[in-house]
Amino acid sequence: MQIPTFLLPIAAALALAGCAATSATPEGASVELVTARPTGCKALGEVVGKQGNVFSGDFTSNENLMVGARIDLRNKAAGMGGNVVHVQSTLNATHPYSSGAVSTTMVGTVFACPR
Repeated sequence: MQIPTFLLPIAAALALAGCAATSATPEGASVELVTARPTGCKALGEVVGKQGNVFSGDFTSNENLMVGARIDLRNKAAGMGGNVVHVQSTLNATHPYSSGAVSTTMVGTVFACPR
C-alpha cells in the first residue's frame, strides 16, 4: 500500500512535533525543582510531568524527553499555585521495539514557598 503524496507533509510535521520538548509557560519557568523537601513551605499536592509516548518517543532525543518532562512538571506546578517542586522520582520508559527511551515521567510534590 502506498501512502498518498499529499499526506507526506502532514506525517512529517507530526513526526517532527514529537521531537521538541514541551514549552515553558512564563509562570512555569519560575518554578524551582529541588531534590530535598523544602522547609517553611505549604504543600499543595502531587504533580506528574511527562514527555513522549510510544509513537513519538523514537523521534525525540533522550535529552528532550527529560527537559520536556521537567518543563511539564513546572508548568503544572505553577498552575496549582506553587513555586517549588520536590522531585521524588523519575522514570524513563522503554519499548521492546524501540532503540531507547520512549517517554520520561517525573513525580513530585508542589509547594508554595515564601519568596
